[in-house]
Amino acid sequence: MADDGVTLPSVAAGTGDFRKVSEAAIYEGPVFRLVDATFESPHGETFRRQIVRHNGAVAVVPLHEDGTITVISQFRASVMERLLEIPAGLLDRPGEPFDEAARRELREEVGLLCGRLDHLCTYVPAPGMTDERVTIFVARDLTTVDTDRHGPEEHDMVVSRVRLTEALAMIEAGEIIDGKTAYAFALLVAQGR
Repeated sequence: MADDGVTLPSVAAGTGDFRKVSEAAIYEGPVFRLVDATFESPHGETFRRQIVRHNGAVAVVPLHEDGTITVISQFRASVMERLLEIPAGLLDRPGEPFDEAARRELREEVGLLCGRLDHLCTYVPAPGMTDERVTIFVARDLTTVDTDRHGPEEHDMVVSRVRLTEALAMIEAGEIIDGKTAYAFALLVAQGR
């Protein structure tokens, strides 16, 4: 039950008796595939959806001993803005475990190695259009090393550190609008980390 007395529906994993009838590729690229899929509802109604199939991504909250978090500011072409984010990257190396991908992105983007890496959550950022899942970790016991950035956006990124309380104020003010970053920071506060 929510705090205002409203009963929320339970969320159960599974398909709820929906089933996929067919799926055909419309576009296949290096990062994602676009498919046209047909489904059948529990009542026998068929419907189509175009879905972006995505390998997923990892993100890392680099939490320093002094309580600050390393963040990056980088240009994002899809929204034509520079966004403040936690380090993140695609799962674009076949067979690479999620934790290794997170450690790789941490080193490449912000030049940090971590002695400890804990799973924070896995979430679906845009379920209305994609099956992408982002797995977020918290990195601790950090050591500075050289970066190994790739691409124009990463070469131009700015690395800084913020306190969690500052980050929450930045979310409220609309200065942090990146979903994975806002979600990770909210979870850290909720879990008292």
